Amino acid sequence: MPFIDAKVSVKLSEEKEKNIKERLGKAISLIPGKSEGWLMVGLEDEYCLYFKGNQDGATAFVKVDIYGGENKAAFDKLTGEISTILYEELSIPKDRIYVSYQTTAHWGWNGNNF
Repeated sequence: MPFIDAKVSVKLSEEKEKNIKERLGKAISLIPGKSEGWLMVGLEDEYCLYFKGNQDGATAFVKVDIYGGENKAAFDKLTGEISTILYEELSIPKDRIYVSYQTTAHWGWNGNNF
């Protein structure tokens, strides 16, 4: 039950949006037990982001919500992959990307909680 919510300061074409969604779908498997089959992705483009007090370049903030426990090694790998995806697809420099993780023991779906 992962959710990846990406806010980027640049415009997304339909092709780039599709590519990012597909690549995130593969990347989520870096976290043991997670797959695209349960992944929800949110993409918001042309988001107003200031970094270091300015808007001097393409920037992204990505939030990853995970049902279950923390896995630092897997999160490190996923951060690397998310950064690579956004750099390759949107030319957002890796040093202008923040990735945040949140884990939860309670997740609702289909009218119930796990």
